[in-house]
Amino acid sequence: MADQKEMFGELELDKKIVNALTDMGFEEPSPIQAATIPLVLEGNDVIGQAQTGTGKTAAFGIPLVQSIHDFKHIQALIMCPTRELAIQVAEEVGKIGRTRRIKALPVYGGQPIERQIRALKNNVQIVIGTPGRLIDHINRGTIKLEHIKFLVLDEADEMLDMGFVDDIEEIMHALPTDRQTLLFSATMPRPILSLTKKYMKAPKNVTITKEELTVPLIEQYYFETKDKIEGLCRLLDAEIEGKLIIFCRTKKGVDDLAIALSSRGYMAEGLHGDLSQNQRDRVMKKFREGTVDILIATDVAARGIDVDNITHVINFDIPQDPESYVHRIGRTGRAGNTGVAMTFITPREFRQLKLIERIAKTKIKRRQLPTAANVIERQRDQIISKMQTVLELNAYHDYMPIAESLLDEYSAEEVAAAALKLMQEGNKALEAPQEDIISRELQNTGGRPGMVRLFMNVGRSQKIMVKDIVSTIAIEADIPARDIGLINIYDKFTFVEVPEDVAEKVIGAMHRNFIKGYRVNIEPARVRKQTCFLAFARFSSDMEVKSDE
Repeated sequence: MADQKEMFGELELDKKIVNALTDMGFEEPSPIQAATIPLVLEGNDVIGQAQTGTGKTAAFGIPLVQSIHDFKHIQALIMCPTRELAIQVAEEVGKIGRTRRIKALPVYGGQPIERQIRALKNNVQIVIGTPGRLIDHINRGTIKLEHIKFLVLDEADEMLDMGFVDDIEEIMHALPTDRQTLLFSATMPRPILSLTKKYMKAPKNVTITKEELTVPLIEQYYFETKDKIEGLCRLLDAEIEGKLIIFCRTKKGVDDLAIALSSRGYMAEGLHGDLSQNQRDRVMKKFREGTVDILIATDVAARGIDVDNITHVINFDIPQDPESYVHRIGRTGRAGNTGVAMTFITPREFRQLKLIERIAKTKIKRRQLPTAANVIERQRDQIISKMQTVLELNAYHDYMPIAESLLDEYSAEEVAAAALKLMQEGNKALEAPQEDIISRELQNTGGRPGMVRLFMNVGRSQKIMVKDIVSTIAIEADIPARDIGLINIYDKFTFVEVPEDVAEKVIGAMHRNFIKGYRVNIEPARVRKQTCFLAFARFSSDMEVKSDE
């Protein structure tokens, strides 16, 4: 087994933190983490110049968690430009500090301050917030500053662009002078440099030059599902042929997936850092020779793999950063061959997918998973052969009474088809197909003929306008703006009509996406609610309406 110290260089981290990082899928520090963490642990102020997606959250989150020993008071403030970033940073710092029971709390505008005040009383050590809301808490005395040992300014240039520089300076001026200050920014405009000179003590500079990402010319798709193993098996059964690499975030994930696929009859092997060199060589020999078609690997373990005829790369776990994504999918489509990259995501990972798209300057198209019918179509000849063998063996008579009782209510064809479905899908055959559920939800939304009416949880109180909704849906779902129909904007919610044939696409593209910085939940409208809202709308004088004229 590789030594943790070797994997994380000379960082000498607490074992509990290393365990948390391993669970998160970190195998080795990124360049900014390797350069920043030792400097912070030595007590230095640090200026880090790095782009989004380089791993800077962990670069300051790891040493903060390592350095906190007082569990009764707030010891670190992290300032972020937006509520979305504050939430994201809080989640990651919380995961890093989980094994040390470090509590990280996001505070931001738009959320009831009373809820935040209650949460702040529960022995929080790290507070992440937008400048305005932090000042509000400081003025109320709900965030006390006397025990603050660390201040982090994340994406300082963005905060400058949003007009927060006075708020930032107000907070920095109020903090204890013996604190450590860490500032991270993609650029260093003059007002930011002025802050560093005024409020930082002999800061160490860390500059990470981000390589220009070049995405190979391969097909890229993503699937949103809560059951990744079932979705993966459908893909393998319905359409994938050839050699493929499946990437998992952790070594345990590799082992678990290798066992799951092998138990289902797939020729799969795992590759990660816990394997000896002999074991790694044996796995790679099987993969090159074709006795194993599926290689499951972590990012680090996959380095050095030089196989040209890989047809598919599948991200079973979404990569931590855009660079990892580009490196992963670059394993296919080599030597002039075509290739396909597929990524599985959960709804919570949608924002990370969009970040990868933006930074890597690529487009990852949404796809629906193959249906059971697709799988059966591909396996038709194989299924027929198996059934013929059972019939020729004449060893099915114990099941005849069951068949005869079913034939009283159903045709022979229906009974046979149901038996095949049960044979292929097991208990999944007993559930309503997800596609049917979605289809039913879209059938009766109260939209005009040919249109589906969708509900969104944003409205006038978030200063949402018609143009915001139209432009976001058009860009994210890649549909013409003119196809978007009637829009009704209310105080806290919005209804929008889209054509039936793109409704699922719009839901997939917009769910947990953002409009003007606000996270969107979107779903088919329900007729009962809609009728009430329309009744109310007759008496509302300030409703905004966009017709499709």
